[in-house]
Amino acid sequence: MSSAGMDKIDLAEPAPDDVRVQLKLILQSDEFRLPARARQFLQFVVEETLDGRHDYLKAFTIAQTVFGRDANFDAQNDPCVRIEAGRLRRELERYYLVAGADDQVIITIPKGGYVPVFRRNPETQSRPASDAGRVSSVSEHTSLVPERIDAPSKLAKLHLMKRWHWLALAGAVIASFTMLAGMVQGMWSPEPKQTLASAEKRLTVVVESFDTVSGGTLASSVSQGITDEIIDKLVPFKDIVVLSDDQARRAGDRQDPPLYSLQGSVRLEGDKLRSSARLIRRADGAVIWANNYDADLRTQGILQTEAAFADDIATAVARPFSVIFQTDVANRAGSSDAYSCTLSYYSYRSEMTRRAHDVAKTCLQQAVEKKETDSSLAALLSLTLLDEFRFPFQLGTKPTPATLKTAKDLAERAVQLDPQNARALQALMLANFFAGDIPGALRAGEAAYAINPNDTEVAGEYGLRLSMSGKWDTGCELISAAVRKNAGPDGYYEVGMALCAFMRGDAQAAELWSRMSDLNYNPMHRLVLMSILGALGKYEQAREQLDWLNTNSPALIPNVRQEVVKRLASPKDQERFFAGLRAGGLVVEDEQAAN
Repeated sequence: MSSAGMDKIDLAEPAPDDVRVQLKLILQSDEFRLPARARQFLQFVVEETLDGRHDYLKAFTIAQTVFGRDANFDAQNDPCVRIEAGRLRRELERYYLVAGADDQVIITIPKGGYVPVFRRNPETQSRPASDAGRVSSVSEHTSLVPERIDAPSKLAKLHLMKRWHWLALAGAVIASFTMLAGMVQGMWSPEPKQTLASAEKRLTVVVESFDTVSGGTLASSVSQGITDEIIDKLVPFKDIVVLSDDQARRAGDRQDPPLYSLQGSVRLEGDKLRSSARLIRRADGAVIWANNYDADLRTQGILQTEAAFADDIATAVARPFSVIFQTDVANRAGSSDAYSCTLSYYSYRSEMTRRAHDVAKTCLQQAVEKKETDSSLAALLSLTLLDEFRFPFQLGTKPTPATLKTAKDLAERAVQLDPQNARALQALMLANFFAGDIPGALRAGEAAYAINPNDTEVAGEYGLRLSMSGKWDTGCELISAAVRKNAGPDGYYEVGMALCAFMRGDAQAAELWSRMSDLNYNPMHRLVLMSILGALGKYEQAREQLDWLNTNSPALIPNVRQEVVKRLASPKDQERFFAGLRAGGLVVEDEQAAN
């Protein structure tokens, strides 16, 4: 259509009556597959907005009206509204793709709130209205929102979609777009091409639909719910590309390896629910990870169970240093694609040697030069450069202010390229922290954690920055959670737990945590143990750590004050640490100068 023709189209905000007609179409459509509560959710927020009460659409109001919660509802501890809103957003997107492409009005619920947005469909405004014929099939006497359904069998019937029907429709829609694009441009349609381009030479995980072993229609409903939740939880991990099994089948031979499949099943016996998950390496069919998850539906609702299972599975599979990042990179030496460089980075962080650092740094520099718009690559390069500043005595590097500036510039660039990339925000957090901008560091860390709380490295590093900024209670909780989820690299966050115990006055627990850490990972870990031993009065053992430092990292000794101040922001915390060192026999730099 010409621009002149477009100018004549009325794209003004649709009238309330038109929005209500559209709401009926959605709720009565066989392709709107959500259960009664989600339908109540949608009708409530639409009607409240049309009646001018959108300012009251907060989690608390929705929880009371739609979910039946009482006045003690706490959105932080009860994510029911947030979870249901996410499902509703996805289902509205699917509805307009499958059944509502020709609808006159588009209803969306933007992320970040619960207020719906209504707009006219620009693709249909030039054609005669066709809604009348569709609406005529909707009985004015039919209840658009079914009564609240509590029986599991009824819930399952509403929640379960006829999967074969959806696959057939999706395949037809995709085939039509592909044929049209082929005639016009001789190429694939933009959506599949974009998906494949993003997956090219990247670590890719295909999430297959979970099977139902027993439990009937309710278990089938839960299987689909867990599958959808897992995909949602994996997407924020920008180190990997996530495909549904439908997308993988459409990609076919055009999908480059390496490729993993996440498979699973659901078994329901009475109120007991078990979900099994396993990660398969497609190249040889090997099971490289598997686990079972159990829940009692009498104590936890279905939505909460699905979300909890998905959190645990996504974290186990996609967290940094998990099994999929432990692939041998020797055969990919010399490559500078995103996949090779990502593996090189995590391999280096596990080894913490100068050689591994230089390999990862070179790979990432070359990759960033080739793909200047890749946020993840820029973030990993920033983190690699920051390590020259953070761990100079382990890596044997000589950091300069220019190194820190380059790392910060890369982190800022990574965030600009993708503001939703938690790894980019993690890099910005560390760059700001070591540049002395504590408020800026904590803002970036908070944003990174909000985007992907299942990323154990994001959670752990944010916890460390909070703790070392003096916010020990909040920070130590995050570090503890990261350790419970097997955050890597091995032994790194245990020294954080040692500091937490030490600053809280429990030196004995601090010693235990410190000895659980990898003392060879970083000479600073030895320094932490020495301070703890000094505070405990274990002077001989503290002296052993000092002797090790003098032998293996002599350059650290004259720079102790600088390194401690660089990490602990509070003078009170610094003095506690220095007191332990002095008790252990180390004279810090300012006292040397005084003598």
